[in-house]
Amino acid sequence: MTSEQTNSRPRPRPVSADPDLLPAPRWSARHRGGYQRLLPRIADQFGAAAAELLALAVPVDCVCCGAEDLALCVACERQVRILTASPFRAESQAPALMDVDGGIRLPVVAAGVYRDELAQAVLSFKRHGQRQLKHVLAKALDGAVVSAAGDLDGVFLVPVPSSTRAFVKRGFSPVHLLLGTLIQGRATVGPPVLDVLRKSRQPVALGQLSGGQKGLGRGARARRVRGSMKVSGRQRGRVAGRRCIIVDDVLTTGATLAEAARALHLAGALVAGAVVLAATRPPDSGSTTEASGEYRPGG
Repeated sequence: MTSEQTNSRPRPRPVSADPDLLPAPRWSARHRGGYQRLLPRIADQFGAAAAELLALAVPVDCVCCGAEDLALCVACERQVRILTASPFRAESQAPALMDVDGGIRLPVVAAGVYRDELAQAVLSFKRHGQRQLKHVLAKALDGAVVSAAGDLDGVFLVPVPSSTRAFVKRGFSPVHLLLGTLIQGRATVGPPVLDVLRKSRQPVALGQLSGGQKGLGRGARARRVRGSMKVSGRQRGRVAGRRCIIVDDVLTTGATLAEAARALHLAGALVAGAVVLAATRPPDSGSTTEASGEYRPGG
């Protein structure tokens, strides 16, 4: 590729810092997740094939640069792979995951930094869950999972649940959809998924924080999610004494991961760390790619 061709390549579209703060989409992706039974799985495959045929009939643009014919063009897909080629430790940039003395409360491995093509792909995926985007992002997430759980035996992946309101608006849970795609695309057996976290009633008056988390400081964000997750009594036996890694899509302050870790700890789980698809803050130069240790509750 010549320098003239490189310079002529369209620039990625600007994105918001936090995808969950954006207005809800006008329509939701119709994905039903993975299945154990044959008939629903066949129906889902037919739906995917129909979506691909529709893409041939209806013009689509690359979500990053606007190039025609593909939801993610070859060049932008390559950039996403480059941006997620080296997973890194990201908890030091999330204040809710660090003690006041600089100690690590919860180690987190991120597949990439939330910027450029990766940010736009994540944002578009969370809005619509396009088939092409979910496969590319699932591969990126898998790389972070391998980095976090490489030497841990008997580890389980625990997805962070979407709120009921977000699920209704989108029609799917981004984290669950990515994990389902990741498992289906694995060549070898990897860590199993334990879907045990549930949203619970929040003690904070929602009317006081109706504008979402935009503009909220660390304390306000933490109060907004405090007590918002639980492991139900019927599910506690599945995680008690088991080593778990929490999985989420985007890391900002770390308040959501801290709340998920708290709920798992109360259920008797051994929280070894967390994995995210993207972190909104750049890593420290001295960060490592290994996630070790266990969650220390408190604070």
